Parts: sequence; structure tokens; C-alpha cells
Amino acid sequence: MGRLKKKGEAGAAKAYVTRSAAIKKLQCSLADFRRLCILKGIFPREPRHRKRANKGSSAPTSFYYAKDIAYLAHEPVLQKLREHKAFAKKLARALGRGEWSSAKSLEDHKPTYRLDHIIKERYPTFVDAVRDIDDALCMIFLFAALPSDGRISPSLVENCARLAAEWQLYVMHSRSLRKVFLSIKGVYYQAEVLDQTVTWLVPYQFTQSIPSDVDVRVMLTFLELYQTLLGFVFFKLYTDAGLVYPPPLDAKKDETAAGIGAFSLQDARSPPVQSSAQGSVKAVAVDGKRVSGKDVRQTIKSIQATSGPDADVDMGVSEPVEGQDEEDFVLQASSSNPQEPASLLTLQSLSAPPQSSTTKLFTPYTFWLSRETSRPIFEFLVRSFGGRIGWPITSGSGSPIEESDESITHVIIDRPLVVKENETEEERDRRQRRKYVQPQWVVDCINAGKILLEDTYAQGKTLPPHLSPFEARVDAYDPTATVDAAEASADEDEAAEDEAMEEDEEDTPEQAALKAAANARDAAALQAAELEAEAAGVDFGSFEKAAKKATRKSKKTAPQEDVAEQDMNKMMMSNKQRKLYERMKYGEKKRETEVSTEFCVELIQVMIIVLRSV
Repeated sequence: MGRLKKKGEAGAAKAYVTRSAAIKKLQCSLADFRRLCILKGIFPREPRHRKRANKGSSAPTSFYYAKDIAYLAHEPVLQKLREHKAFAKKLARALGRGEWSSAKSLEDHKPTYRLDHIIKERYPTFVDAVRDIDDALCMIFLFAALPSDGRISPSLVENCARLAAEWQLYVMHSRSLRKVFLSIKGVYYQAEVLDQTVTWLVPYQFTQSIPSDVDVRVMLTFLELYQTLLGFVFFKLYTDAGLVYPPPLDAKKDETAAGIGAFSLQDARSPPVQSSAQGSVKAVAVDGKRVSGKDVRQTIKSIQATSGPDADVDMGVSEPVEGQDEEDFVLQASSSNPQEPASLLTLQSLSAPPQSSTTKLFTPYTFWLSRETSRPIFEFLVRSFGGRIGWPITSGSGSPIEESDESITHVIIDRPLVVKENETEEERDRRQRRKYVQPQWVVDCINAGKILLEDTYAQGKTLPPHLSPFEARVDAYDPTATVDAAEASADEDEAAEDEAMEEDEEDTPEQAALKAAANARDAAALQAAELEAEAAGVDFGSFEKAAKKATRKSKKTAPQEDVAEQDMNKMMMSNKQRKLYERMKYGEKKRETEVSTEFCVELIQVMIIVLRSV
């Protein structure tokens, strides 16, 4: 005799556990349980049989895997949360009793936890972490644009803004940006980092507000995890690129709204600057020789003298020149096969693949931003593709060029065309040398991978449609297409058939019956065409094809009922009325099916009789 199984101790009842049972087992609050589930990536599961999983009860509840809850029971963060709960009780007691020294001592030894081990558990490899930073970047850029209030601290917003700037600096330095789309929600960016496609959304710089019905605590928990994740990812990316992380921040430039220009990229391989005891002379060692600050300034002056006005201003670390070999190994052709080219993969070639021509799209051009355009967006776009850009002082400090610079080739402007009176000869010549384009021209050039004609995007002109570059469906809306190709070809075929039938003056009885079936617009005309086809001896397949053509034509001409209006009407009904309406519709559909079935059966019987008589 087999072992008897008790109810609720095997199967789904053993594999799943309800949320209340999980909280009771972990001995934590509901808020802490939600935080743990977010940090560890545990979410509710849907059992195949809810009644079995709930031990016979049909009450609605959330289920979790019992193994996941057992996994949470050994989490170090759970222990820290329990310690924090005890700390809060002790601190409240000390403050209530007026024991200020004890309260200060407790505050100094406040329990904290780290999420480093969770990042290592959830992302075993670095590529996995890069593949999953889309949501993290969207959350970081969102909180960087939010105002600080009682629910969001200023330090949190500042940290999010710093992480956002660090990501943009890396994308600009590595030339990883590929696609851009200006939407209503914000600006969608897409970059390729380590052969992984990363897409994120940046909101526009408008005054943001936090809705009262949004649970900020849940978002802050996600943000806490994402900040730790991005810290790991950025450190690895900067280190692999040979840059110092975190990039140094100039506080004075940051106070004057310099934005990304307040950060400076530094090469990690360059020797650090050594300051003397007096602090008056600074020197570094290069190839065993001591170089002073005076020598550095003279070298910079000589470089500026040799460079022309169109030379790019290096706002970060100078990138290595293409073709520069850091290895002494010289490639030789094969002696056995001279036709085979010499090729050797090195660590440098693998870590820094050659850049395509599209990443240097704006290298020959210098842009000037007018005051109404968004500086953070277009500074990021232009510098990501090798261009130089300047802006007025009203958009922030740190502009590398002035408005009167002769090297400016394009002016990004979003104002209507106005004729300026009392224009000097110098201003007129400058305006004729430059090309004034609207902001969409920059984005469309990036998506097209080439420089488009500026005349279509000139100041004051109506812009062409701005289409999304992200994997459009085959049946997606295309404003550039006037007529659907499929419908056009079908209409042309039908028109050709109709013309061929009309050109034939002496129709046979079979052709006349088929023409009557194709032109039938109601049930009576179709029935008359059937009788004519039976008398003429037309086969059933030809008649059915002509009848389908008549049905398609009637659908095109007949007015269709608005589906959205039906849904709105159903929403206004009560539950009883909605069920009655659905039963009526079901009955009508069923009767239509029965009528069509009976009609087909009768038609088959008539055809059999006609064939037997023949």
C-alpha cells in the first residue's frame, strides 16, 4: 500500500505560497517585503490551478514560489532592515526621553546596507549588465529632471544628474550614438555599447511635477538599485576606455550652468601632476625629463599657432590618432601565399574597433545654437558625431566659440524668418556664408547616416515628416506613401476585369451570369444571379468567386459602424445591460451563421440536381 498524501502538503500547495504567508515567514513589513522583491528580482507567479495552490480556497491573492521566499530568508539586506527597525525604536525612545548624547551616538552608528552583492548575483557577466541598463538610464534621466521636495531629496537629484552626465560623456567620447527620435514624451536615443543596443528616453527640460497618485517609494527602491548598477557599469566602461572615473567636476563651471562642459575627461595612463612644497612651480616627469608648467604653456601656444581656425577644440581627453601603432610588431605578408593580406588581431584592435564614417558625420562643421533651441540635446548630438558647437551666454557658460567666429558653418534656429532692418555689411556677409537650419535637420541627418540638403530644413519652411528610426512594422503608418500598394493593385485588377467584361459585346450566357453575380449589391440580386447561373450551367467555383467579389465591393461602399463608438456605448451600460447586449449580438451572429450554412447546403443540393439532369 502506497503512502497516503495529506491535502495541502504536496503539489501546487507546496510549490506556491501566498503573500501574507511569505511576510509572516520573513517577519517583515509589507513595505520591506516589496523592497526585497524589487532588489532581488522576485515577482508574483500565476499557478496553473489557483484553488489547489491556495489549499482549496478561491479567495483572490498573490502567489510566490516557495523557493524564492526561502531564498529571501537568507538575504543580508533583510537582516539590515531588521537592524534598522530596532535602531528606529531606540532612536525614538532616546529622543522622547531627551537623551541627546545617546541619540547622537545612535545616529552615528546607523545601520546601512550595500547592494554590491545583489548586482553581482543578478548580472554574472558585464555584458548582461550593459544589456539591462535601458530602464536604469530612463529612471536616472527622469529623476535628474524632477524637482526636489519632501519626497525626493536634493542629493538624490544631484546624484542622478551626475550619473546622466557621466553616461553622456562616455557616449560622446566613444562615438556610440546611432539613432535619435524626437517624440512627444521626450527624446529617444539609441547607442551601441559592446555590441549591445541601449535605448533610453530623456524628458524635455520643462517644469516637472510629481503626481500625488504615484507611489514614490517603489520608484525610489528601483532607483536605489539602478544607481548601484550604473556605478559598476560606468566604472568598467571608463576603465576599459583608459579614462579616470569618476570624471572631475569643475564646481565654478557647474554653478554657471555649464552642464556637460563642467566635467573633464582625463586619461588614466597619463602621470599625475606633482605639486612642489611651495606650490609655485608644478612639474611632471616625461621620459625621465622634468617638464615645468612654462614648457607646457609654450607647447600649447605652438599647437594653437599651427592649428587653423577650423581646428576642433578638445573638450576632453585627446583621442588616439587613427593608424597610430602602439606596438612595435610589424605585420609581414605570408611567404607561402603572397596574395593573402597580412592580418593580425591584437588586444588594441579588439578593444577599440575602427569607427565608421557615420560617427564623424559633423566633423567638418561648426554649429551655433540660437537661444530658443535646447542646448543639452543638441550639444550632445553634435559632439557625439565629431562636430563643434557654441551657444550664447543665456544658455549657460563654457561655450568654446563666439557668435562672431568665422568657422561657424550652420546655425540651428527655431524662429520664423524675419527681415532684420539696419543690417550692416559684415552681418549680411556672415549670414550669407552660414546655413540656417531647423533642429530637425540634425536629427534626420543622424538617422539617415549622411548630410541632407539644408534647403528642405531652412528657417521658416514646413518640415518633412519626422519618422521613427526604430524597427518600423510593415503595416506601420507612412506619411510619405500616398496609396496603399496592395489595395491599389487589387483595385487595378478588378477594374481590368470589369473593362474586359464590358468590352466583350456578345456575352455568352455563362459570362452574363457571372457578370450579374459580380454586380449584385443585395441578397435578392445575388439569388437571381444564382438561378441564372444554374440555368446556364456555370460551375460552383466560378460563381462563388464572382459572389466574393460582389461582397468585397459592397463592403467598400457600405458605411461601416464605428467600433470605438460601440465600445463607448458599452462602457456607459450597466453590467446587466452589457450582458444582455452581448447575448443579443451572439444570437444575431449565430443566426447569420446558420442562414449562411443553410444557403450553402441548398445551393449544393440544387447543383447536384442540375448535374444529374444533365
